[in-house]
Amino acid sequence: MTDLDALRAQCPPPAVVPPAPDWIRVEGELGMRLPRDYKELVAAYGLGEFCGFLTLYQPGALSEWVDLTGPMPMWLRGQLDEIPSAARRPWSPPCNAADLFAMGVTGNGDHLFWDTRPHDAPDQWTVAVAERVRAPWFTYNGTVTAFLVDVLGGTTRVPWFPPGLLDDGVAFTPSRLRSRVPVTGLTTRSSISTRAIRDWARANGFELPDRGRVPLAIREAWEAAHAGGSADPV
Repeated sequence: MTDLDALRAQCPPPAVVPPAPDWIRVEGELGMRLPRDYKELVAAYGLGEFCGFLTLYQPGALSEWVDLTGPMPMWLRGQLDEIPSAARRPWSPPCNAADLFAMGVTGNGDHLFWDTRPHDAPDQWTVAVAERVRAPWFTYNGTVTAFLVDVLGGTTRVPWFPPGLLDDGVAFTPSRLRSRVPVTGLTTRSSISTRAIRDWARANGFELPDRGRVPLAIREAWEAAHAGGSADPV
């Protein structure tokens, strides 16, 4: 049984999934090959959240917040580069920032990265998780699909993931956006727009925590409401 087979058994994928990206074009745009397991994972599930908590970035995602080919991976790498060397020791990344490529995010604002060493062997890339950019790291010596299998199966515990993550069972919730919502101004968006999204969400009856990342479903609802008709919830 492959890791993807195991994940399908744990967490059934949606019945209908958007067509897989043009991987040749995507890899050309990124300037690197991507792991085979990741491409198979995207083809099987599409964009969405595992357990309402964990979202993998995907090429050309309808929201730039989770677009593998959008600004987020490079912006996060820039944030790592900006940490003063004297401040790195307590929470040093597992490798140089240039070797890390962001590919996922959680409801608490944790970021998932590939450790892209060796660069010419993507099927050997492993997973690194940061609670925040300037916080301790968790590393997983395996593919992102194997990581999902172990986390959703309860055999791997990321210390800062919620203790009750699996209490309501394991499920995958597909993304609700069906047309692209461009978002610009990333460096200021992280602070100003997040506050605006929280205020809008509460005013419109959504419940969300005071801290951490705004859940994908709420981001999508906000983007749909502010897109001038360019995005409609399903």
